[in-house]
Amino acid sequence: MRLVVLGSGTSFGVPVVGCSCAVCTSKDPRDRRTRVAAVVEAADDKRILIDTPPELRLQLLAAEIKSVDAVLYTHDHADHVHGIDDLRAITVRGGTLPLYGPPHTIQRIRHRFGYIFNPLIVPPKGTSKPELHAIPLEAGAAVTIMGMDVLPLALDHGSETVFGYRIGPVLRGVRVLVVNALFHFPHPTHLSIPEAVEVAEAVGAERTFLTHLTHKYGHAELSETLPDGVEPAYDGLTVTF
Repeated sequence: MRLVVLGSGTSFGVPVVGCSCAVCTSKDPRDRRTRVAAVVEAADDKRILIDTPPELRLQLLAAEIKSVDAVLYTHDHADHVHGIDDLRAITVRGGTLPLYGPPHTIQRIRHRFGYIFNPLIVPPKGTSKPELHAIPLEAGAAVTIMGMDVLPLALDHGSETVFGYRIGPVLRGVRVLVVNALFHFPHPTHLSIPEAVEVAEAVGAERTFLTHLTHKYGHAELSETLPDGVEPAYDGLTVTF
């Protein structure tokens, strides 16, 4: 299997509009962070995309990913969803694409993007819309998607419940953990960096990558503060396991 981190930034992205801090003006390409997304690729080249952020088109081009076979949504916040129309280029060539996620997320996406999911809305001749089939998942109920074992995990996100996903054999140890981390101090909806490190230690994954990163910490600076086995993710990071 292969994990490709398409985007590793928080909802503002990095650089932040109007900011001239050291990270936003950094020359290190690892400090340029688009909104969070990833692709998990199986040995048979089947690919599951996780979330559709606003930069999705640019992310797929940068990673040279020409197609995906399914989409997993963690939740429906704008920075995780609002690139959904970029799936149009994939479905024009490959047909209907299945989307999976928490029931309330699927419901909100259907409502928010009615032009996609309302069968009565037909695009004018010569134009197109994404051809998508939305399927709600149940937390704790494992499913097989494109030949991969997927276990949805209910997690707190402030007052909301979102899904994380375990992909791969559910009875073996975790090889790679990707977890959000914002600041060195508590945040109401995300893990802090110390809390994320505690989670990594509790899970005991071979490698842990921190994502949803802000412009407060540059890649090199943050790397120096983390224990062995825990690293900052960055756009374009590829992990084979």
